[in-house]
Order: sequence, then C-alpha cells, then structure tokens
Amino acid sequence: MRVLLLGGTAEARALADRLVAAGVDVTTSLAGRVTDPRLPSGAVRIGGFGGIDGLRAALAEYDAVVDATHPFATTMSANAASACSAAGRPLLRLERPGWATRAGPLWHWADTHQQAAELAARLGRRPVLTIGRQQLAAYLPALHDVSVLARVVELPSIGVPPGWTVITDRGPYALPGELALLREHRADVVVSKDSGGQYTWPKMQAAAQLGLPVVVVRRPARPAGVATVHDVEPVLAWIAELHTGTGKI
Repeated sequence: MRVLLLGGTAEARALADRLVAAGVDVTTSLAGRVTDPRLPSGAVRIGGFGGIDGLRAALAEYDAVVDATHPFATTMSANAASACSAAGRPLLRLERPGWATRAGPLWHWADTHQQAAELAARLGRRPVLTIGRQQLAAYLPALHDVSVLARVVELPSIGVPPGWTVITDRGPYALPGELALLREHRADVVVSKDSGGQYTWPKMQAAAQLGLPVVVVRRPARPAGVATVHDVEPVLAWIAELHTGTGKI
C-alpha cells in the first residue's frame, strides 16, 4: 500500500508518524514554501508537481492520497481532487475543525484578506497580523499608515511600510507569550485566518482576555465530493480498509 500524503500541517506529521509505525509505505509531499520545514517521518518530497497533469502522472506510483494540507491551501486541494478523479485514485481530506463554534462576541468575520484589512483599519490603529507572509500584500493599502505587527514564519519577499514591524516565529504558542506579545505592541485588534486547531488558538484566548476585537478570515470552499475527516484515526481506518478490507492496518 503506497500512500501519498499531501502535508505541511501538524495533522499530516501526526499521520505520517502513525503510518510509518504501522509499516505503511508513505511519502509526504511538501510545497517547499518554507526554507526549513518541520519534516515528518518517512519519505519526503519537496516542491510542486507541475499542476494537475503533473500530479496525475505522479499518482502512478501511489495507491491512495490523503490531502492534509492547510485549510487555506486551496490550489493544492483542488488539484488533488481533479488528479485523483482522473487517475482513479481514492482521496481523503484530513482537515482540522475550524473555530466557528468557538467564536467570541468581539469576532468580525471576513470573506477575503482585503475585507479583513479594511475591517482592521476601522477597528484599530495598532493591529497584529497573523495571516502568513504570502497574504501581507493584501493588507498594505488599508493598513499602510498604521503601526502593524506582522508575525510570520519567514520574512516576506515584499517590502513593508516603515511603520510596520515584522517578526518571525513558529507555533505552537502558549497563552502567556501571546498576552505578552499583544501587550508589548499595545495591540488594539488582531487579524487571523480561521486556521483551526490548538497550535495558534492561544492568540484568540489572549485577545479575548484583553478585550480586543478579532478579525477572522473565513475558510475558502473545498472541492466538492471529497470525503473529509477531522482527526488521524479515521484516516488510518480508511487506509486499512483500502489495503486489507478489515479496517485494521
């Protein structure tokens, strides 16, 4: 049983650990956008496939695909759905639940990053952006002249205004550190994607404790017709069912 795991998330690393321990032949694919990624157990490939056609060709080497990419990695998920359909390979989506059911009274939802930037500009003058480096450009027009603190894993390739501060850090985070960060910056609004999970949830707790408004970018729509589970155990059962028909690896 050869499994291609589209990774880059904590859930993907946890799944790779379990599959390797069970003796499953798994290869994790990472997009290569981070210079020093956290590597999972098992074989790893880094870099894109060259679109749908490239991924479809690569699937000749695998029996099944698990898409455990970030909830906002829409292009990869769409390509996986199309390529697996064309190649006749089973596909399962592993995605952490979002935060919608945990929303606080000071949360403001946005459908796009541009909308989130405009909301943040109306809500405060010292925003903290925790939306990743690839989307920072969408915030420049609305927040160009305010004191922004942007936290990213790696420095952005774009230039930022002189009033912005960019720091590099990588979760998981803890509440005391998040409180200290917001207090030190004198933050008056926090901007986040609806990433879900526990790794970055403490910033939401910190914002609530300090009474700060939070702007949350909604998750994009996922490809239709792809079965989705929210933790590792159902994935293991799915792979076992494909491999042995017993539900046990």
